[in-house]
Amino acid sequence: MRFGRLHRLLPAGWAGALLCVGLIATPAPFATLATADAGRVVARILAQEAWLSLVMAVIMLLAERQRARAASDADQGSVLSADMLLLMGTLFCTVAGYFAIQPMLPAARAGQGPFTFGQLHLASATFFVIKGLLVLVLAWRSSAPRSELSLGPSS
Repeated sequence: MRFGRLHRLLPAGWAGALLCVGLIATPAPFATLATADAGRVVARILAQEAWLSLVMAVIMLLAERQRARAASDADQGSVLSADMLLLMGTLFCTVAGYFAIQPMLPAARAGQGPFTFGQLHLASATFFVIKGLLVLVLAWRSSAPRSELSLGPSS
């Protein structure tokens, strides 16, 4: 199965979704709703984004693994590519930034636990920004012809 165009479109769509969530969807409720209501809306948006990011990362990891294996079979490099590392980074940021931190937020909001709500929120936001940057790099790389992505000398 070939992923040529899909390999180029998925990172761009994912990057667009992350930019929309970070720059439009999450600030808007705080501008129009009471803080508690806005927090619930944003929590729901971020939950959907986290699941979307997991699905996108897994789909793209499988596609990249297939592409890297084909290149490896043709003696054109390792199965572990720069794109694979970028995707693993996005997966790590999603799991750490949402699935590890989110469950600690209610306790922190109540003043319990080793971290404050602000510290956890900052950590989560930092993982989101790093994930966004990794996806933007992935989208940039995927728009280039494959021959430009090789790291070795050209023949």
